[in-house]
Amino acid sequence: MNIGFIAHNSRKNLIDNFCLAYKYILAKHELYATEMTGRRIEEATNLKVHKFLSGSVGGEEQFIDMIERDYMDLVIFFYNPIVNSPNEANIYAITRSCDKYNIPIATNIATAESMVLGLANGDLDWRENMRPVI
Repeated sequence: MNIGFIAHNSRKNLIDNFCLAYKYILAKHELYATEMTGRRIEEATNLKVHKFLSGSVGGEEQFIDMIERDYMDLVIFFYNPIVNSPNEANIYAITRSCDKYNIPIATNIATAESMVLGLANGDLDWRENMRPVI
């Protein structure tokens, strides 16, 4: 499965800890992330992460493109809902694309944990049948 990660600056430590906690589940999948998030995940876990550009310079658009082409199976997007963000339009664009293309998305730790545990349990195997043939 292709799993995408995005974390805004105030949530970088959370995504590091999350990936470290679920390292052995994530190691069985292809991981994608925006530049800084990907580097931090690699440093924290020693897992290989395919990195897009930084979110602010096009990485979020690359992310959306992968969602729209149905190559992303699961998205974990930790942002700070309390802080007004200049990236708010991108937050909505990513979540809207996931909803439009039926890509499971977690925007908080509780949902992310449920989805990753479900992934390990085979609950998201249906995504394998949905992926287009390249």
